[in-house]
Amino acid sequence: MKKLSSYKFLIKQILLLFVFISCYAANAQPFINEIKAFRKTDSITTPPKNAVLLIGSSSFTKWKDVQDYFPAHTMLNRGFGGSSLTDVIYYANDVILKYKPKQILIYCGENDIAGSSSVTADTVLERFKTLYSIIRSKFKKVPIAFISMKPSPSREKYLATMQKGNALIKSFMEQQKISSYIDVYSSMLDANGKALTHIFIADKLHMNAEGYKIWQGVIAPYLVK
Repeated sequence: MKKLSSYKFLIKQILLLFVFISCYAANAQPFINEIKAFRKTDSITTPPKNAVLLIGSSSFTKWKDVQDYFPAHTMLNRGFGGSSLTDVIYYANDVILKYKPKQILIYCGENDIAGSSSVTADTVLERFKTLYSIIRSKFKKVPIAFISMKPSPSREKYLATMQKGNALIKSFMEQQKISSYIDVYSSMLDANGKALTHIFIADKLHMNAEGYKIWQGVIAPYLVK
């Protein structure tokens, strides 16, 4: 019975993947310039093996000095700004599957929720499951960690949905092998449960060095040696 359930889950994720690919095929490819830049970089310098691979949206993209925060690890940043889970799924071959990482960190989901009123926490969970299954199809033993969606002040109206999405993904990850859920959300709140405003730049969406310092402290214990 368990094997049948796993088979049904896999079929469901494959069907969702085909839907995503069909949608992209019918439209101009978003973020193609960013992807071409990754391809060019990789053609000039061979990507490191056994690196901690960062994938997802602009909170990673803008963490340009992430290597300085984790000097004991080799970091490979392949986040591209503005991306949603569907974008990462579509470009999985370019930003995930071509590499040989020792660990994969995912930060994504915020843009899914903020980008469409029809996207719910359950939508984000299903998209994340699809991405997770794609990663696991190649990397059976590579640790995967999801970094919780953060409490961005500019997206206050979406925070309830993000919190629910975080909770759903946390529950899912707890049921998976060599997988982790990293809660940065809680560490970015003040004593009243409001988002710390001084850790964000002027747009109240992206973090400054103080914000990334918080992330460093929360993420570091989860990085594999």
